[in-house]
Amino acid sequence: MGIAGISLFGMVAAFGTAPTTEEIRSFQHIVVEQLAPVDGTPVDLSSETFVREGRIQRGDTVAALLSRMGIREGGAIDYLRGNAGTQALFRQLSPGKNVLARVGIQGELHSLVFPLNGGKDIALTVERTTDGFTATEQALNLETQILMKSAVVRHSLFGAADAAGIPDSVATQLADIFGGDIDFHRDLRKGDRFSVVFESIQHLGKPVRTGRILSAEFVNDGKSYRAIWFQGEDGSGGYYTADGKNIRKAFLRSPLEFSRVTSGFSSARFHPVLQKWRAHKGTDYGAPVGTRVRATGDAIVEFVGNQGGYGKVVVLRHQTRYTTLYAHLSGFAPGVRKGSRVSQGDVIGFVGATGLASGPHLHYEFRINGVHKNPLAIALPSAPPLSARDLVRFQEIAAVESARIDMIGHSNLALLD
Repeated sequence: MGIAGISLFGMVAAFGTAPTTEEIRSFQHIVVEQLAPVDGTPVDLSSETFVREGRIQRGDTVAALLSRMGIREGGAIDYLRGNAGTQALFRQLSPGKNVLARVGIQGELHSLVFPLNGGKDIALTVERTTDGFTATEQALNLETQILMKSAVVRHSLFGAADAAGIPDSVATQLADIFGGDIDFHRDLRKGDRFSVVFESIQHLGKPVRTGRILSAEFVNDGKSYRAIWFQGEDGSGGYYTADGKNIRKAFLRSPLEFSRVTSGFSSARFHPVLQKWRAHKGTDYGAPVGTRVRATGDAIVEFVGNQGGYGKVVVLRHQTRYTTLYAHLSGFAPGVRKGSRVSQGDVIGFVGATGLASGPHLHYEFRINGVHKNPLAIALPSAPPLSARDLVRFQEIAAVESARIDMIGHSNLALLD
């Protein structure tokens, strides 16, 4: 009985530490303050503006873009449609492009910044004035950010790039860089992976375009290829392996950025137009009319014009032993004429269906001392290596870039695991 009484007393003592309601009230005081009368004048928001950002979507129209950005002023849209200086808006609705606008509370347009295509870092700027609107072209205030990304190929190079948020222009550069070692038309395998460090040119924190790839690794069918950008003292630049070997071959594997082989090199093929069997001493690439055709190596133009069944054709001479031929073109690039010089990757013409062609495609031939060779099968010569002086500077850059690639690769593998 005594024990129970002690326990009960202890419990009462514990609860007794909290103040009672009466004790709390003894500390409370009511204070009444006189407030100044509220001004009943409504707040004027008519002069307020808000910055809106729009991202162009595939299939967009100017009207749809402006509507998403909250611009509902008919006079502004009429001005954009009717002014000669604003027609780039309607011609350059590139998906992914970021557009900025300053918009009023009623949806009226105060200013619009629309980056222009062409790599000149210029924007079309539309501004409201007392008399309506003005349109001018102004240089963008740009900054360069270094981005690091990695991806795994499931179906295609561009599909993998899209899934990882890598711009198509970077995927195209990858195909150019490694095109001498990897045939991206037929050598890609499911599970191939790549890591890339590249420049992102930005305006107000938003990407305007991509710059150069600084370093990259592509693992194709289990074999790793690495490339590091380096610019020598003479101002010329290129991609090299980690030990300083020039990754660029003297020739690209393909004269098109990305396409499919429709007819390979063969000693006997049934000609779809002539309807008979004959040797096919070149490679055909299927592509739409107007697709850009690139010189596969540094060269001098030996012939440009019409040539029988080849239709419109360009023939290039590389050094003394090599010539390449590009046939069935729809037209030639400006400045391409006999005797002119072209560099590897320069556009020399456009895909067509001239001559004896059953449909749009490029017929490409590769000859050594006048003898036709299969460009997809022969070992292509390499471009010149770095000088001993440049090699020292390159090794410093290569150490930094290799560490970046290793870091991206390890992160990617950890995510996959």
